[in-house]
Amino acid sequence: METLTQPTSTDSKETPATKAKRKGPNNFWKTVKDQKYLLLMSMPFVAWVFVFNYLPLWGWTMAFQDFKPARGFFEQDWVGFKHFVELFTDDRFYLVLRNTLAMSLMGLVVGFVFPIFFAILLNELRGKFFKRTVQTVSYLPHFVSWVVVAGIVTKMLSTDGGIINDILVALNIVDEPIQFMAQGNLFWYIVTASDLWKEMGWNAIIYLAAITGIDQELYEASRVDGASRWRQMWHITLPGIRSTISVLFIMQIGHLISIGYEKQFLLGNSLVTDYSEVLDLYALNYGLQMGRYSYGTAIGIFNSVVSVILLFTANGLFKKFTKESIM
Repeated sequence: METLTQPTSTDSKETPATKAKRKGPNNFWKTVKDQKYLLLMSMPFVAWVFVFNYLPLWGWTMAFQDFKPARGFFEQDWVGFKHFVELFTDDRFYLVLRNTLAMSLMGLVVGFVFPIFFAILLNELRGKFFKRTVQTVSYLPHFVSWVVVAGIVTKMLSTDGGIINDILVALNIVDEPIQFMAQGNLFWYIVTASDLWKEMGWNAIIYLAAITGIDQELYEASRVDGASRWRQMWHITLPGIRSTISVLFIMQIGHLISIGYEKQFLLGNSLVTDYSEVLDLYALNYGLQMGRYSYGTAIGIFNSVVSVILLFTANGLFKKFTKESIM
């Protein structure tokens, strides 16, 4: 009697990844052909990133030269790490780095936590009209220029008719108006509060979008079990947007020392320079404005390298402990 035997071929056990690897270049070109329209649509954005993000890296060579604009590239004097040594031996650099890290960490804690809870509380509002009104009002300041915001903040904190001082004096909290904009130890808090007011509503939008993706049956089941709305927020909403929170937190850590200089430049003055100057403003003042282009480039390289290190470190730690990653 003839017996049937199972085929010895392992084709049925091949995974899609194995099959794709076995097919090699043919599979690659087939994918390109199938997705040619998507690739063509992405080409302008790839070109934009290359031109504005990668092509300027050629300018990093200035940090290793005594760059003179009147000379050609091959006529520059190469000085190695001279400007980096000068940077790391400058006491002003460490003062500026302190200001940058302090305002970055304060902005990270306040500017990251508040939008999350604001989005969760906004999601709990039942009246659609009121909810949309609050959301619209909250993100409108994002579209206001920092020039205008700085003027509003300065006027509100002014000793001459400023609403904050008027309230403090009226409530007998202080005897005379406080010169907020002339006290360096208050500058970090003023910048953090101003940035929170301007960006909280805008930053909450992505969390609201993530909340809408949570399965509504989870809320219905929890209500059947008698869970309060606070319990639902803590055990369903927050875990439901955990991946979004992790990705955005990792990205914000990567920009920890790249906080720009607009806020500090517009809100600062000569009385609070020791607290308002950050790395980008330091590069502008001691690099470009003084014609020290190589020194300014060295500051920019330090900023970029530290940002990349922070990004990969944060991503590695999150990937190890929470299994969340952006790469």
